[in-house]
Amino acid sequence: AVVSTQSTGEQKDDVDFVLVDTPGQIEVFTWSASGTIISDAIARSYPTVIAYVMDTVRCTNPVTFMSNMMYACSIMYKTRLPLIAVMNKTDIVDNKFAVDWMNDFETFQEALDAHPSYSSNLSRSMSLVLDEFYKDLRTCGISAVTGQGCANFFKEVAKAAVEYQEDYVPYLEELREILQKRKEEEMESQLKKLKVDRGEEVALQDEMLSEEQTTNLPPSFSNLQDSDDNSDDGEVLYEESGMAEHSFDRFLKEHR
Repeated sequence: AVVSTQSTGEQKDDVDFVLVDTPGQIEVFTWSASGTIISDAIARSYPTVIAYVMDTVRCTNPVTFMSNMMYACSIMYKTRLPLIAVMNKTDIVDNKFAVDWMNDFETFQEALDAHPSYSSNLSRSMSLVLDEFYKDLRTCGISAVTGQGCANFFKEVAKAAVEYQEDYVPYLEELREILQKRKEEEMESQLKKLKVDRGEEVALQDEMLSEEQTTNLPPSFSNLQDSDDNSDDGEVLYEESGMAEHSFDRFLKEHR
């Protein structure tokens, strides 16, 4: 990755560019969690450009060239950052053939015809898919040994930094708004659930309280109820005793 500090206003010790090398297999960095975290952290702080370095000598094989183009395409669409296809070792092989393959579909087909295989048939089909990708792809041939093409490379980086400001920054702002809105919706949803849970707890407490009031009456109320029950029993007993006394008086009168 190439980090440009030109448009950030944070130049220190006259440093215009910071090169971040990510050695190793592409899959390990690009498709791993740590690689995504590092690239996103840099891209949110500085204008960032992806420099995909290719071995020009190996890319003389059209199948290998197509494989590199697929990698470059996947990285660009995953990171959404401006990408430059940097063709290294131009001191050994000129990269003109690769540029011709990207600009002329028929030329690439002829190169594939010279390497008949299953992979070449697949590359022929993929070349049609990547035709639109080539239109917006920046390319640059350099030599790490002689320094040839490095000036042109940094010119492409400057252009890509402008693209970063025009395309990536609005995308980043839109992404932040989406995440913020999603966060607010999630908080609102959690708040609604909390209110519902509290309502259920209150209803349950009210129900339990009503049960306690009917089963566990206060002592004064229980005594009052007991006294009412006792008074009813007393009235019954009083009525029964009165009837017995009246019958006994009638019996004495009859036998006098």
